Amino acid sequence: MSAQPTTAHEPAGGPASTPAATLADFLAVAEEFWPTATAEPWDRVGLASGDRRAPLTRALLAVDVTEATVAEALERGADLLVTHHPLLLRGVHTVAEDTAKGALLARLIRGGCALYSAHTNADAPDGGVSEVFARRLGLRDTTPLVPSAHPAAHPGAGIGRVGTLPEPESLRAFAERVNAVLPATVTGVRVAGDPARLVSRVALLGGAGDSLLDHPLVRGADVYVTSDLRHHPAQESLELSAADAGPALVDVAHWASESLWLAGAAEALADRLPGVTFTVSTLRTDPWDFSVGAAG
Repeated sequence: MSAQPTTAHEPAGGPASTPAATLADFLAVAEEFWPTATAEPWDRVGLASGDRRAPLTRALLAVDVTEATVAEALERGADLLVTHHPLLLRGVHTVAEDTAKGALLARLIRGGCALYSAHTNADAPDGGVSEVFARRLGLRDTTPLVPSAHPAAHPGAGIGRVGTLPEPESLRAFAERVNAVLPATVTGVRVAGDPARLVSRVALLGGAGDSLLDHPLVRGADVYVTSDLRHHPAQESLELSAADAGPALVDVAHWASESLWLAGAAEALADRLPGVTFTVSTLRTDPWDFSVGAAG
């Protein structure tokens, strides 16, 4: 697990220059940015642990709750760990400390560090995971792949994005563009398609996205960028593409595609909570350490 440069958004005059914030203040702002009601029904977002009345002066943002990010939060004296992926998402019936998740939660509680997650509710809005990714790639006139129908959602919110490059470019050049905006990972950027093919219309979904391979806006794009593409769905999509000129595929590391969101989230939170320092984790929590025998 390697480190990346720290991004911190500190109060302009220091924490003492503004009234003390509480965890409840953070939750109110987070609810404006990422309404919990807009999360997918299967998701588990919001406050996982912590006292709403507790003072808040430092927060750490990360994609994942891991032993390393918990340790970093406690070493930095954070009162709050904000993550994209929820710790208690599925299949949790105990938080006993002889379980991995129970041990992490106990460390946070003993260290006085609350835990909050914004997952699918942070994927959809303007400034969310996919929108940030699309902006970094330079896409224009972006719209959601799946618009949100929830009444609490922000205007224009939805899952994924589709947009257009400033100028058509080869698939290889586009893949290099993707690689340039993402933090480095062992798996890098994997591409399926003719490297000389010109691409202009781009569909993308930060995080796992093979569930949308058959979506009309994805099928109508020149290239689809997402993560965790499985063998059979990817193969079937490419076989369809041979017949109807569907999209080339660009598969990137799940952590990398979602990590781009953190800096903007930290900046937005710092603007609304000027007495709190928001820092982006220095750690890469992509699970892969090395690879051998890569072809291509």
